[in-house]
Amino acid sequence: MTKIAIFGVGLIGGSLALCYKGKPGFTVVGHSPNPKSVEKLLKRNVVDTATTSMAEAVEGADYIFLCVPVGMLEEYVQQLVQLPLKDGCIITDVGSTKASITESAASFVKENVYFIGGHPMAGSERHGVEAASSHLFENAFYVLTPAEGTPQAEVDRLTELLRKTKAQIVQVGAREHDDIVGAISHLPHIIAVALVNQVRGYNETNPLYQNLAAGGFRDITRIASSEPMIWRDILVNNKDVLLKLLKDWNLEMSRFIKLLEQSDGEGIAEQFRSAGEFRSQLPERRKGMITSLFDIYVDIPDHPGIIGQITTLLGNAKINLSNIQIIESREDVPGVLRLSFRNQEDADRASGLLSGPYAVHV
Repeated sequence: MTKIAIFGVGLIGGSLALCYKGKPGFTVVGHSPNPKSVEKLLKRNVVDTATTSMAEAVEGADYIFLCVPVGMLEEYVQQLVQLPLKDGCIITDVGSTKASITESAASFVKENVYFIGGHPMAGSERHGVEAASSHLFENAFYVLTPAEGTPQAEVDRLTELLRKTKAQIVQVGAREHDDIVGAISHLPHIIAVALVNQVRGYNETNPLYQNLAAGGFRDITRIASSEPMIWRDILVNNKDVLLKLLKDWNLEMSRFIKLLEQSDGEGIAEQFRSAGEFRSQLPERRKGMITSLFDIYVDIPDHPGIIGQITTLLGNAKINLSNIQIIESREDVPGVLRLSFRNQEDADRASGLLSGPYAVHV
């Protein structure tokens, strides 16, 4: 029987647990220092067993997944290696920064215990174990960053285990990982937060900014609503990479300033052309760190129970609705619902289903 211990059974940890729970030959134990969280894990049937004891969780474990915040990873590794771990045990994490934990863990782990950094590049706009899904990692990249000297046989063993998540496993160096993820995820989060705060400042003297900041502005800044404490740890942990990226970003902004000062319309158009050409080559269907959402807009009458009728209609058709927002609903004025889906297929099916009784805009 292969025992998997998971510390921090939230969205990622819970989704990992569901990939193995109930599968022949696996037993999954969840750990939380909070007794109420342990009760919730068992009640939701996410793990086979759960405990507040670290020693009990890791006893006889073949694999240990650390799904705690980035800022707590080093502390957890230090505590774990003081416990009597099974020979051949693999400790891995799911943090979005890899260099610091991979390097520090290498100095902690003892003989016949291996640390292999990991990062599943999938997520959700929702948080907590309530949002966990066995399909979260399907068709997503799952990056492994083994430290130098880690036996390839152990990396292969973890890779084989992770194949059950249906993710695509990629192996890269920890520093290379941080450079790439810093550019494609961490930097965009900083830019979105800065942009929203810039508009927030303008809004203090003119509330019209907030009133008109709908549609495209809200869409391109969605990631500014990410969990503050999680992103505090991530950005501080990857600060050296981000400082360089921000300097490069300032150069890009300086280029636009110069183009505008010179009224260089052709130069501006070329910036859009080159960006559009590169963006068109990006994969559309593979999951990434920044969750894609596909929206449709539905005009609805101001009748009691109308939203329930729409969600029931979608549910009966087995269309998975990711998010719902009431944009406008006033007496005698049709309301507008923004319905968000995780893939284009569900959005298209919903549009076809609702276009009969309601006006649908994509």
